[in-house]
Amino acid sequence: MSLYIGSLLIVLVVASLGTALSLNFFQESADQDGAPLTETVTDSNGEEITQISDFQPIEELYSILMTQYLEEIDSSTLIEGALEGMADAIEDPYTEYLDEVEASSMDEDIQGSFEGIGAEVMKEGEYVRIVSPIAGSPAEEAGLMPNDYIVEVDNESVADLNINEAVALIRGEQGSDVELLILRGDSEFSITLTRDSIPVESVRFELDENHPTIGYVHITNFNVPTYEELVVAIEDLQSQGAEQFVFDVRGNPGGLLNSAIQISNIFVEDGEPLMQSQGRDEDPFVYTADSEEYGDFKFTGESVLLIDGGSASASEILAGAMSQSADIPLIGTSTFGKGTIQNILPLSGDGEIKFTAGRWLTADGDWVTEEAIQPDVEVEMPEYQNFLIINQEETYNEGMVSEEVENINGILDALGYDIGEVDNSFDGDTVEAVETFQSENDLETNGIVEGATATALIEALRELISENDTQYNRAIEYLLEN
Repeated sequence: MSLYIGSLLIVLVVASLGTALSLNFFQESADQDGAPLTETVTDSNGEEITQISDFQPIEELYSILMTQYLEEIDSSTLIEGALEGMADAIEDPYTEYLDEVEASSMDEDIQGSFEGIGAEVMKEGEYVRIVSPIAGSPAEEAGLMPNDYIVEVDNESVADLNINEAVALIRGEQGSDVELLILRGDSEFSITLTRDSIPVESVRFELDENHPTIGYVHITNFNVPTYEELVVAIEDLQSQGAEQFVFDVRGNPGGLLNSAIQISNIFVEDGEPLMQSQGRDEDPFVYTADSEEYGDFKFTGESVLLIDGGSASASEILAGAMSQSADIPLIGTSTFGKGTIQNILPLSGDGEIKFTAGRWLTADGDWVTEEAIQPDVEVEMPEYQNFLIINQEETYNEGMVSEEVENINGILDALGYDIGEVDNSFDGDTVEAVETFQSENDLETNGIVEGATATALIEALRELISENDTQYNRAIEYLLEN
């Protein structure tokens, strides 16, 4: 497992959003009153017929269970089960029924903060897939990374849970612990995290330490205040002397469509296309840059945009607009490839339905679900970012042979210690390398990896990765060269 994708990991949210690109959560819709569970069709004479009989089996089943089941059943349990089942039947990971608690949780994610481990997740098959950890969160500090899979939460399998049920297990009171069984590739390992309060932060910025005329802007999410936060960031950096910019949406799973359009509008000349949207049986609608409608702040300076496999949805809208309509170079690796739009509508009672309402296309009309956005300059992160956590509760010593030992040898090798060939054997070379590391870090020199030594190795590797963000470094070089 990667200990740290770099110091520039994107701030995202443990939430049932998955990698959802949502229509504005607060935007009213003409359909908000909902529709009856009936279907209107046209017969051979052109007359409309409302089909109610299709729902008779549902009513019959409800009646049987309520009156004849061995034990008394709460009617709300059956109703919620039916709603969840209907949403799940589509087999779309971005369509789901939200009960009152889940709907409130989503509101928190967009507007404020929550308590949990700090990672954006989605349900994928039997597992919960981590889309991206939040910078500075327990998830990131523990080394969780995109495409890790959560198998169990506190020894409870997530296989039969929907995403909201799984998130409810992962979230919890600040200061409480949660044990996760993680699958990475063919390896499984357990890790215990202490939950914390996770702020929903959307923009962070600073001047480059070595090149103070280059500003760095980290867009971590596309939520309600992101546009204003980005404008402030650019203006602040420009006032400090920034002339060129590195914008970063790596690991950013998206957010609100309105926010993506507003932010894309910053970089594109009025009248040029930003993106396209397409509903069922509709022709694509082209959104064009418009200062009056989307904001009059414009940025025309030299810049690049960092992208990677965790850049999804709204991040891809921005990448498409910047690349195709503003000729801004993209640096990194290919994006996630999520080209659908989700909407949220209330249901009778306190529940809501989040469902896929359409697809979006780039400014040039490309659908990223079929082909993700590719960088102009491809740059991979160092291989050692993929090393796994060292279990601090285990003891690793001479004579052991295992995948965990191979991981330790890999870490020692990355840190510059001579361990000979990186294999799965804790041999004399490993012992010597561990003793050297322990001596240099004021640890007990015994050649054994456990406790404090394991922690120190993890911290040393995290620092190494943060100092070697190859994608960011290439972005700086590109700006200086051009």
